[in-house]
Amino acid sequence: MAGELRATTTDSVVDAIAAGVARGERAALGRAITLLESTLPDDERRAEELLARLGPPRGRETHRIGITGAPGVGKSTCIEALGRHVTSRGLRVAVLAVDPSSRVSGGSVLGDKTRMPELAREERAFIRPSPSRGTLGGVSARTREAIALCEAAGYDVVVVETVGTGQSEVAVAEMVDTYLLLLLPGAGDSLQGIKRGVMELADVLAVNKADGERVQGARLAAAEYRQALRTLRARDPGWEPPVLTLSARTGDGVATLWETLAAHRAALAQSGALEQRRREQRIAWMWERVQELLRRELDARAADAVIAATEADVAAGRIAPPVAARKILSAFAGGAQHGGGA
Repeated sequence: MAGELRATTTDSVVDAIAAGVARGERAALGRAITLLESTLPDDERRAEELLARLGPPRGRETHRIGITGAPGVGKSTCIEALGRHVTSRGLRVAVLAVDPSSRVSGGSVLGDKTRMPELAREERAFIRPSPSRGTLGGVSARTREAIALCEAAGYDVVVVETVGTGQSEVAVAEMVDTYLLLLLPGAGDSLQGIKRGVMELADVLAVNKADGERVQGARLAAAEYRQALRTLRARDPGWEPPVLTLSARTGDGVATLWETLAAHRAALAQSGALEQRRREQRIAWMWERVQELLRRELDARAADAVIAATEADVAAGRIAPPVAARKILSAFAGGAQHGGGA
């Protein structure tokens, strides 16, 4: 009886959240993302049921934008300026801001709403900070799911802001349509610090803080970045990544930035690359989840005799780690075929 009551309660909770998300309610969307970020087994089952109820991502019309850049480049200020411009055109924008988590405590600041106060008050905007929880690539463990929920809630633009702890954050490029790299004036030595991978993946580059005495420096930096891009192969054959200048603080250049981002997505749609990118994203999402579930299954069997003995052999230097990994995988596969571990 208790099990039946629990199932009914779960269904009613999922029903209520799903209905609210479908109606575009911000509170329901917030509850949905909280549910999918939970690590409690019951909540994880509910989250999967919620995604199943809402169906496959319908994001054909949604513009997914990833924004990255080094600390201090002004990502939050830029997103707020861009978001306000987008909402002024009657569109709805969702911002998924990933905050770095402490490797010691697991906590994070989650302060993006305070850094985007004006956008947070916009009725057409939704801002959700999420902890990275050690996930690499500048995103959180549930960024893909959060994007799908925002699309189900009817948002026209979904912006993913990366952690911003360096220039190695390329994972977001596999989740979005347009990847925006924000840069600082005064390229010079800083140009040498930009990772080639990020430059190759960026669809649009923008030098921020082009205001006051830094305008000329921003223009010179943009010219240097354009020169550097000539040595790199374009991500999409029909699109050459432009390098813009803007001031998110004053708003100068924000309208041009939005027009450029929209033009990139239009070019992708026209060439057929958009649908191809979406197909690749769905497959990548599936395999990410498969890897996560396999890792959990292995962790659950950490006390198994074979795994414990193999780990001891590796620690003592009796067996090479690659050989041990193959041994554990073989034992895991054998246990799965026979209905579980020892």
